[in-house]
Amino acid sequence: MKELYATDAWFGSSSRIVDSAASAGVVVQVITERAAKALSDTVTPPGLVAVCSLVDVPMGQALAGEPTLVAVPVAVSEPGNAGTITRVADAAGADAVVFAGDGVDPHNGKCVRSSAGSLFHLPIVRERSVDATTSALSSAGLRIVATAADGEVDLDYADELLAGPTAWLFGNEAHGLPAEVLAAADVRVRIPIHGRAESLNLATAAALCLYASARAQRRR
Repeated sequence: MKELYATDAWFGSSSRIVDSAASAGVVVQVITERAAKALSDTVTPPGLVAVCSLVDVPMGQALAGEPTLVAVPVAVSEPGNAGTITRVADAAGADAVVFAGDGVDPHNGKCVRSSAGSLFHLPIVRERSVDATTSALSSAGLRIVATAADGEVDLDYADELLAGPTAWLFGNEAHGLPAEVLAAADVRVRIPIHGRAESLNLATAAALCLYASARAQRRR
């Protein structure tokens, strides 16, 4: 954190955050409620605005140290989904999240809020080239698994496949993964739908897949 702007309310009974920032050498300034609303992108601003450094790191740094589980949203455009995938990856014990292709910025305000703090818990990578992403994942010893409605492997029976180091590719909300990306994956996995629903929300599908990997790896 570089700078902190807070309304008068934060200097009263809720001053712990402000005091901690000031003690750490952060520049703290008082702002009006009107200014807080102008600086915020929420309907009801909390009255606390910080200027921080970006949190993303280079691919090599994120994949160092023999990672075993990596989430890779590919050209994901909805910030709520992107942030929730980061949160789920964190909860499942993933080593990193790689945002590949032309998609949402993980620093987007809604994306940050949807991550519920997980954006700061594990390495976040932004890589526009999907080819460079898959190459780096393979070089790090990860099996690349793509989600696909017509995948050759059923998630219910994929424990043996997922027991090793795995990178999950998750596609765009509307179009899924492009054919060339599916072809570049080592294997394609489908999530079975046992009821009458036509499909699953992207973040929900990611949660099922990441936890399936986490479970298989822990059993191993």
